[in-house]
Amino acid sequence: MQLKDNQRGGYRYLTGISAYSSGVVAMPGHEIVHATLARPIPLADGFDLVARHLDDLGRPRQALCAMELRSPKPFSFDGFADFNVGYADVLRQWDIHVGDDNPVARTNVAPEVAPPAEPSLYAFAYTVPGETPTPTFVVAGAGEVHRQSLEVQTIVREGETTPDAMAEKAAHVMGVMRARMEGLGADWSRATATDVYTVHQLQPYLASALLKPMGPAAAHGIRWHFTRPPIEGLDFEMDARGIAREIVLPA
Repeated sequence: MQLKDNQRGGYRYLTGISAYSSGVVAMPGHEIVHATLARPIPLADGFDLVARHLDDLGRPRQALCAMELRSPKPFSFDGFADFNVGYADVLRQWDIHVGDDNPVARTNVAPEVAPPAEPSLYAFAYTVPGETPTPTFVVAGAGEVHRQSLEVQTIVREGETTPDAMAEKAAHVMGVMRARMEGLGADWSRATATDVYTVHQLQPYLASALLKPMGPAAAHGIRWHFTRPPIEGLDFEMDARGIAREIVLPA
C-alpha cells in the first residue's frame, strides 16, 4: 500500500484495488465529514444524492472520499468483480480517479435481515475546508483474506465458523485495520467509530480479539451490523474511522 495525495479532493488515500482504496485521511486545511442516510436508497439515486449534497456545500465531486453500500446478498467472486466495474465507471465519469487509481474508500455488505432489493447507498464521507486537532480518516472495509487479491484460497479458515475460527478471522482483520491506520498515519487512539459486520456470534472473542487490541478506542465500543461481507465465503468484516463530524441525511 502507498499513501498518495489527492489534491483536488483535499485528502490522501491508501492504495487498494481498482474498485476502491484502502482508506483516506484529510490533508492539511481539510476535514472529513461522515454522512449516514436515514435509510439506504438505490445506488443510482444515492449517487444523485451525493452530487446534490456536495453541490449544496459548494464542494467538487472530487471531495467524495468514502462510500458505504448495502447489497441484497453476497456476490460470487465474479459477480463482485462485475459490480465493481460499473461502480468504478460512475466515479470515473465524475473525474474522481487519480491517474489509474480510484481513491474513494468503500465498505459493501449484505444485511441478513431486511436487505435492499438492489445495491444501495447507506453512508458516504467527503472533505470540507477545516482544521481538526488530528487529521480525520476513514479505513475501508476489509474481510478475512490474506491479501488484496480476492480469491477463495486466500480466505482465513475458509468454510469454518466455530468460535476458534471466528476469533482467528477477527484477529486477522484487526491486523488489516491496524496496518491501514498506520499507513494513513493514524492509530486506534484516534478512532471514533468501529463497525463489525458478521452474522456469527461475537461474544466468545469480543474482548480478546477486538476490544483489547483497540486500546483507547474500546471506550467507544463497536457497532455490530448483522450483515454478511460482500462476497460468498467471507464471514467477518470491519471498518473504522476517526471523525469529528457525523451527520444524518434524510433519504
